[in-house]
Amino acid sequence: MKYRLVAAVAALLQAGAPSVAAEISIMSGGAPKEVLATLIPQFEKLTGHHMKVAYAVIAALQQKLAAGERSDMVLLPTSAIADLAKAGTLKSDGSAPFGTIEIVAIMRDGAPRPDISTPDAFRSALLNARSLAYSPPTTPSGAHMARLAERLGIADAIKDKVTYRAALDGGVQVVADGKAEIGIYQSSEVVHVKGVSAVGPLPDALQLKLVYGGAVTAANPDPESALAFIRFLADPQNKKVWKDAGFDPS
Repeated sequence: MKYRLVAAVAALLQAGAPSVAAEISIMSGGAPKEVLATLIPQFEKLTGHHMKVAYAVIAALQQKLAAGERSDMVLLPTSAIADLAKAGTLKSDGSAPFGTIEIVAIMRDGAPRPDISTPDAFRSALLNARSLAYSPPTTPSGAHMARLAERLGIADAIKDKVTYRAALDGGVQVVADGKAEIGIYQSSEVVHVKGVSAVGPLPDALQLKLVYGGAVTAANPDPESALAFIRFLADPQNKKVWKDAGFDPS
């Protein structure tokens, strides 16, 4: 650990990170929440900087940024970062990907697991479930599920048994509490919630994989501290933290 801390400090200094402590404001989707809980304290200890994070669903973050709400940097799917960079809200320089997440089906620990290995099996599992929970259509996974329900021809059949609850608002806990039989959430949103376990990922033909990354806002007048944090998050030494939080950092 001592070697790792020394190496990280050296890397930050070589990359041009400033020596003056700064407060860095971050807007983030919910997916990297567990990663940040681990890595922010390490970065603060290494640099003396202070991080302030505001979590929200992706659509809400995009609206806040479009309305001019201030933040030094963001953590979002790279597709959203590209759109915001094109609009001039984010800087493209210094952005970096961290890892990929996929959508998984979850159930309460100990519950019998249905087969979801094929599109037809997944369709049957949703039809046969007494109740379902997933994020609202204002989130990437919720919008994807709305499209899948239409594509599989089951939108009308399941609409009355779906609880729309984002993971940030306790959606996974709905499954842990037994209030929904099957939940469908991003892999990073379920790994640290007690009482649930994954049935498995959605079949490849139905899957949505999102690459998460970080970028500095165009309004940030002194971006170097935020860029140093992005480099720290993307450091290969931190791959295990991302992996343990449900990401594929490869």
